[in-house]
Amino acid sequence: MTSFLHTPGGRSLAYSRIDGSTPGIVFLGGFKSDMSGTKAVFLEDWAKTAGRAFLRFDYSGHGQSSGAFTDGCIGDWAEDAAAAITALTSGPQILVGSSMGGWIALLLARAMPERVHALIGVAAAPDFTEDSMWPQLTPAQQQQVTQTGQTELPNDYDDQPYILTRRLFEDGKSQLVLRAPLALPFPVRLMQGTRDEAVDISVPLRLLEHADCPDMHLRLVKDMDHRFSTPDCLNLITAAINEVSPPTA
Repeated sequence: MTSFLHTPGGRSLAYSRIDGSTPGIVFLGGFKSDMSGTKAVFLEDWAKTAGRAFLRFDYSGHGQSSGAFTDGCIGDWAEDAAAAITALTSGPQILVGSSMGGWIALLLARAMPERVHALIGVAAAPDFTEDSMWPQLTPAQQQQVTQTGQTELPNDYDDQPYILTRRLFEDGKSQLVLRAPLALPFPVRLMQGTRDEAVDISVPLRLLEHADCPDMHLRLVKDMDHRFSTPDCLNLITAAINEVSPPTA
């Protein structure tokens, strides 16, 4: 059943939560995705069977949460995630970040490391607004963003195009995690498909090299795309959760 959290920032976030053993699991979705996606629902069902606490939610401007997508930015969505974790979970959590959610997870790890037991990145896309999205725009599209405040890009996962705003790019510059020291003092597991059309293999390799982490692994899956939602891939995610969980969980 969907419930709603009213955040200190004045937003209403849709969420689904189940109680269970700790550390709990928090799923952080991708850019313009919502908590009804394949990975989020699969992980909730798995958590129920495993008796694990689990939380999935919609960022503001996504799914059933309040606000318009075009009004949001990385900083807003990281703020939403922090509010949800603070209000709806207790103790350290295993963060499972998909695509943009991987960036959000790294921001949370930097802002509230005491609440992170482990981090799992699924096609994680840190710094994507600066490193991949902006460079992929044509000069005309970049000019549109600068002069009119937004431009459009085709969306391979939806009939509606992506509306990319000047605020998204400007805020993204202030949320970068691969330009300064990044301490991740807990287990980190990264998973990436070799045919991911949205996140290049160089991204997790760069994160692997950049982060200060004593227990960090990267798993590449041959021929898998950005969705990473086949039964085998979903089982890899739950195997990683089990791997970073305490023996008593």
